[in-house]
Amino acid sequence: MDKKALASHIVEKVGGENNVIDLTHCATRLRFRLKDEKNTKKEEIKKLQGIMSVVESGGEFQVVVGSHVEEVYKEIMENTSIGRSGQESTENTKTKTRSLDGLFNLISGTFTPLLPVIVGSGMLKALIIILTKLGWLTEQDGAYAILSAAGNAVFYFLPILVAVTLAIKLKANPYVAAAIGAALMEPNFTALSQAGDRSDFFGIPVILVTYSSQVFPVFISIFVFAYLERWLKKVIHKNLSLFLVPMLSIGILVPVTALVFGPFGVYVGDGIASVITFLMNTSGLLSGAVIGAGFTFMVVLGLHWGLFPIVIANIAANGYDNMLAMSAAANMAQIGLAIGVYLKTKNRDLKQTAGPAALSGILAGVTEPIVYGIMLRYKRTVPYIIIAGAVGGAINGFFGARMHGFVLTNIFALSAFSPIIPIVISFLITIILAAALVLVFGYEKSEKLQDNQEVLSEVKIAEPMLSPLNGNILSLSKVPDEAFASEAMGKGIAIQPTEGKLYSPVTGVVSRLFPTLHAVLITTESGAELLIHVGLNTVKLKGLHFKAAVQEQAKVASGDLLLEFDINAIEEAGYSVITPIVVTNSGDFSEIKVLKEEGHIDKGTPVLFVRR
Repeated sequence: MDKKALASHIVEKVGGENNVIDLTHCATRLRFRLKDEKNTKKEEIKKLQGIMSVVESGGEFQVVVGSHVEEVYKEIMENTSIGRSGQESTENTKTKTRSLDGLFNLISGTFTPLLPVIVGSGMLKALIIILTKLGWLTEQDGAYAILSAAGNAVFYFLPILVAVTLAIKLKANPYVAAAIGAALMEPNFTALSQAGDRSDFFGIPVILVTYSSQVFPVFISIFVFAYLERWLKKVIHKNLSLFLVPMLSIGILVPVTALVFGPFGVYVGDGIASVITFLMNTSGLLSGAVIGAGFTFMVVLGLHWGLFPIVIANIAANGYDNMLAMSAAANMAQIGLAIGVYLKTKNRDLKQTAGPAALSGILAGVTEPIVYGIMLRYKRTVPYIIIAGAVGGAINGFFGARMHGFVLTNIFALSAFSPIIPIVISFLITIILAAALVLVFGYEKSEKLQDNQEVLSEVKIAEPMLSPLNGNILSLSKVPDEAFASEAMGKGIAIQPTEGKLYSPVTGVVSRLFPTLHAVLITTESGAELLIHVGLNTVKLKGLHFKAAVQEQAKVASGDLLLEFDINAIEEAGYSVITPIVVTNSGDFSEIKVLKEEGHIDKGTPVLFVRR
């Protein structure tokens, strides 16, 4: 896969770099904030080779790329001006988001850059626990102290890091924000709490609280700072703003945080943690079942970001968190789903998706490839995730499962959970249950037909593909659409039709008939996935001027009529009828040979030859 070409196509189809306010990425997703989401071509992005899905959530336009997201992100940042000075501010965006979406977007943008170091530190803490239990380390060892400092640092100084990332998100000065966060942990300030729980600020009482590992106080403070800084820059002469703006910002916000924001934020965090603890104590079984069943869908919608500050606050206050421990069942259900599909299917491509996706979940705790590559693709599997997640979550809740560090749920992080034996049993039951549901009930209605096709593909390794149209043939490079012309969609040819009838070029199965009838995907006897796309951007016609002659999952032979379409009407509507014919899984074949590149061609004439 050409990462540079893919990056270019993504930027183009989100409306160009001038439509991008900012861009971040997580483990599998590119997260765009856009000025106007109407300028995007969501369906075209989904069709790009290497793209799993597109999700719009929390005020973000998220392109799910998979494990190579960092490489694609790097290509975008190196070859565009996104994220550099001169980009328009958030205030100029036309995108309208609900207040709740905006809040989750703000939380997401704040914590996404910190996730690698938070998870890495959490895993280091888990390693320390393992070494201590094995007797290789004791709390008196110098190595224990050094490694503990390495693992604890990000959590202890979290207010400073959150201040920086939140300020960047709000387009405020991150260094001033860092100073505000650091002031709350400066020795002179922290020394006050050692003398008692109260002090004063020019006679005004100050309730002293501990700010290490706290998120809410600094979050409120920096949110206010962003607006204060903008106002100060407007009212202070630019010759004086260099020192006056940061001086006043720090001088105002630190005392106000100590007087108001700090105690309020700590109490809010403690209050939320108390509510969760109350629910756990009331019915851990029910709480675990609800969280285990629903957490997968919170991640899909981006709502899980709202829980992260609470989880971190719980770990800081109590040394553990129950909620994230119960949500781990959702990950186990997804892993079980992938294992079940891998064992059930005979489709080589699906096995190649399910196997690595399951390993990604087991070894790294990254399950987006399962969610977007399997669950959302095969809707029948959704109840399996809910059932298995609820059972595993209920077991975790019943035994009072705890997570003692912020870690991704994987095999190497088990030491961060307690009680360990019930947790392991819960994980195994959840994985086995999800896999069993797939094996017993299947993953989609048409899987037997697909599996039969795969058995055939094991036998047939080469086949010709005939012209599906009467018309004039041209090379893909001449198609006025970058996704096709660059072969990002796959290798093949294109035809300018002279008759509005599309015939099957191969023997196979209609694996996808697009609802708008402008495109057909046929899985051939050799396992090739042949996309025939009638016209360019004709998806916008929403099926107008098209008539299907077959149904999805129908078996077809070479020469069978697939579609009829009105060439004149489509062109009068302003669309080209140039029809690309591409093998979308070109990488699975050792040879894809174009037999004719120009001139008139009749239907039934060989145009492509594929060999595994």
